[in-house]
Amino acid sequence: MKLVDTHAHLTDGRFHDDLDAVVRRAAEAGVGRIITLATTLEDCEAVLKLTERFPAVFAAVGVHPHAADASPADVTGALAEFAKHPKVVAIGEAGMDYHYLPGRTQGRPDLDAPAKASQRRVFAQQLELAARLDKPIVIHLRECAGDLLEMVAPYRGRLRGVFHCFSEEGGVARRVVDLGFHISFSGMLTFKKNMVLRETAAGLPPERVMVETDCPYMSPEPHRRERCEPAWVVHTAGALAAARGVPVETVARQTTENAERLFGLPAAG
Repeated sequence: MKLVDTHAHLTDGRFHDDLDAVVRRAAEAGVGRIITLATTLEDCEAVLKLTERFPAVFAAVGVHPHAADASPADVTGALAEFAKHPKVVAIGEAGMDYHYLPGRTQGRPDLDAPAKASQRRVFAQQLELAARLDKPIVIHLRECAGDLLEMVAPYRGRLRGVFHCFSEEGGVARRVVDLGFHISFSGMLTFKKNMVLRETAAGLPPERVMVETDCPYMSPEPHRRERCEPAWVVHTAGALAAARGVPVETVARQTTENAERLFGLPAAG
């Protein structure tokens, strides 16, 4: 059984001491390719170095919404240069996230509008860059579905990509698929309380679904409260198979083919 971890953060400091072992364990678990995502311009340089160190690792270069405020006025020039690297397969992690707006975290609702504006600016730049470069975009969506989908809608037919670590309800999922995008599930799919999410996953077209770890975050059952790593994407694949009522080998084949097609990945070695 072969799998692709379509979303990891291998430059995170929690992998500093044992990254070689982490990548080896992934290969032993059947995870033949890993896409590691940048979250800042500085992180872009680091993910590219990892792709040169590990043949099985590929990269996406982008600016996460949490880094929007601290980013240059225009991130497209730098990202376009990073995207020239032969192992860059996507733009991202891009998107929007209203969960940590200042109104909630600092009691400063007066700062929410500027924070939202920064996120929209950086996301819009990355949408346009991905379309111009004809690369898929990896989208982070949290508690802002209406605003974000409004920005993505004009790119229908011009842009492809994936909404990663999906946690929204079925209506949002249907809109995402209707816009021509994929949906990727993380270890969150294995959580006992997430029955509705599993119902959503069960109803999606098989050609639109992928799996990921989002490591070192979102550790699946039975590894909750441990640092997540790419090898554990097998648990998410198992949960997806159970939700869809198919063998895990079927999910592995379908999600791997979807990842290969979307990201243009070469065959596993």
